Amino acid sequence: MNTAAAEAEPQVTRVGDIAFEDAAALLARHALQLHHVADDAPIPGSYWGEPEAGIIASDVYVRNDTPVHSMLHEACHLIVLPPERRALVHTDATDSVPEEDATCYLQIVLAGQLPGVGSAQLMADMDAWGYTYRLGSTRAWFEQDAEDAKAWLIERGLLAA
Repeated sequence: MNTAAAEAEPQVTRVGDIAFEDAAALLARHALQLHHVADDAPIPGSYWGEPEAGIIASDVYVRNDTPVHSMLHEACHLIVLPPERRALVHTDATDSVPEEDATCYLQIVLAGQLPGVGSAQLMADMDAWGYTYRLGSTRAWFEQDAEDAKAWLIERGLLAA
């Protein structure tokens, strides 16, 4: 990433700030493989472009400058899909608002299982990056307005009731 771009981006937790092995282990529990891409190399399957994470089938691609929220968000897009749909994914995984909401909810939950991150930090990073919710913040959405996303995940066995 060039210096000007790095200075323009919000300060958020990056993959290089955490133990890669912890992130890889978390994703592996959901049958995903995390791949580390060299600094300044293109990220395969990145919908938004670098430094955002990329996805292809069950593979998640990140660089050290990839925001952790992006890594988790893209991974969660894959987690919420049934295996037959996951296998067909290249770059863009969602075709519905309920899936997108479930993805956002699950990424916050999984951040709580990732050493060095936590749900509160991830929600702050999501706000800093520009995620928008009608209640004004990620935390407000998660705590007060995400019952449908939580129910969607529970219904599919992706989250305990």
